[in-house]
Amino acid sequence: MMKRVLSLLLLVAICATGWAQLQKLTVNGTERTYLEYAPKNLGENRPLFIFCHGYNQDAGWMMNNEFKNEKVSIESVCDTAKFVMVFPNGIDRAWDVGGDRDINFIKAIIEKMVKQYKIDRNRVYLGGFSMGGMLTYNAINKMSDIIAAFVSCSGPSVVTPKAGLRPIPLLHIQGTADNFSGVQPALNPWIKHNGGSTTAKVITNYNGFSGATLHIWSSGKVSGEVRLIELKDKGHWICKETQVYTGKEMWNFCKRFSLNFTAPNVSFTAPYPGTSHLFFSPADNLTLPNIQLTATASDPNGTVAQVDFYDGTELIGTLTQAPYTFTVQTPAAGEHIFKAVATDNDGETAEATVTVNYKVGRSHMFHNDFKEDGSLPIGWTTYDGSERRNGFGNGYSSGCRVLQFTSTSRDFEYGLYFRNQNGKQRAGYAKYGLDAAHSALTLTPGTYMLRYKICNWNNEEAAPIDICVEKKSDGKAIAQTTYTPNVNIGNDVSKSFKGTRILTFEFTVEEEDDYLLSFYAADKEWGDGVIGYMMLAAKEFTSGIETIHNSQCIMHNNAMYNLQGQRINSLRKGLNIVDGRKIWVK
Repeated sequence: MMKRVLSLLLLVAICATGWAQLQKLTVNGTERTYLEYAPKNLGENRPLFIFCHGYNQDAGWMMNNEFKNEKVSIESVCDTAKFVMVFPNGIDRAWDVGGDRDINFIKAIIEKMVKQYKIDRNRVYLGGFSMGGMLTYNAINKMSDIIAAFVSCSGPSVVTPKAGLRPIPLLHIQGTADNFSGVQPALNPWIKHNGGSTTAKVITNYNGFSGATLHIWSSGKVSGEVRLIELKDKGHWICKETQVYTGKEMWNFCKRFSLNFTAPNVSFTAPYPGTSHLFFSPADNLTLPNIQLTATASDPNGTVAQVDFYDGTELIGTLTQAPYTFTVQTPAAGEHIFKAVATDNDGETAEATVTVNYKVGRSHMFHNDFKEDGSLPIGWTTYDGSERRNGFGNGYSSGCRVLQFTSTSRDFEYGLYFRNQNGKQRAGYAKYGLDAAHSALTLTPGTYMLRYKICNWNNEEAAPIDICVEKKSDGKAIAQTTYTPNVNIGNDVSKSFKGTRILTFEFTVEEEDDYLLSFYAADKEWGDGVIGYMMLAAKEFTSGIETIHNSQCIMHNNAMYNLQGQRINSLRKGLNIVDGRKIWVK
């Protein structure tokens, strides 16, 4: 209900201001939304400015409540300077300030705006307020090749420049009553990186406003400059003074900078970065499926002569015309770092990389990926009857996500929480192996054991969990079991919980295929579960489990392995004494 009210208010705000209707864009399998404003008679090759809202805000709030005052609005700035303005919406009114989820969203917006309005790629700018400002700092290291200048309002960050980064134009705006002590430490690494003086040029009474002081750290180069607008006694909000209006200030700063591209552009459209494919097989000569590489390439001042594809340092293919698609035949197991290098008619080059991991083994610990609070690990899809999420994603403050437990007395530190909001049949789940989550699980014929720890999160009466092994092709279960947790955490990550049992679910696979591991919450309102431990192994690999140094290990073919399938070479044939225990290896 609350989401419907917010959406209605947002549409009212849009209609009242003349902004375009809320726009939709699917990025990495997730539908995202944004507001855009394009002035009349825009023309071609005009700039683009993307500005990201703060935590617990949205695009409509940022545009309508923050970028307005009695005499000026962001629309009037756009109308005068003739540039397109975009306000994106974060997921759950928040941003992924450390990962790539929202970086990919911003990149997708840029590509759409370039096609829709023929935007000048040399003049694309990015800014944000509060958490959106923190996202902007994250984007500097990841998008400086396509963003000409950056602005953070009330959003200092601990992000520092990566090696080899170009000089960065950066404007920061912050009030002295708003955690101002964190601003200078955030700016210092960028001032040093740009190579300019560490002593600022200071202009008080900036623009005739006694409450504003401008600090300028210039490198002497047009390409890189750091500025700070210090607002006396201002709190955590956008400055809307007539003399110092944030919308005008950030445009006046950014419009001075351009990338002046002459090199080509290249990027991967497939496969998805970090794609992971797990193969369970006792055979050493398992034939792995082909990998299709697809890239796009263009040149701002000429043509693309060729695109070369590499697997690591090995050249594996060259294409001289679009579409730039290359198939990697029978790839080897392991991590592949693929690279696409575009060369234009002037001999200039650009490159892009993507990582794909083909893991072949007999055991895998899924919970090792549950290590970031508020995230959804790659490979996992959740649905709660209302919202579908695909990993990898983070910045989630509610709903299905990884929870970090902080009590000193607990059965696990991280767990994947999933739920059923409406109580409909199988309307709440966590699944591993769906395409939308950029992962796959291939099982060859044999017997397998799924070992797990599952708690309820917030149920007065224990709520059962259905655990299923399903074919990806049709969703039909080849095996299933029901488990009713014996521990309820109690809706609080700081609460103690002990006594969760490790259960084993044994099942048999008759034919090689891609499968899903599915966990369904109870068919009742707010039925839920938290997965704190999860291991899948071929049964032959699980015979003879021993505990060494409080860690479980496995005997297989006269050798000792840890549960990740890595061989332990410190043991030898005969009698071994480990941590006071007698371990006999044949």
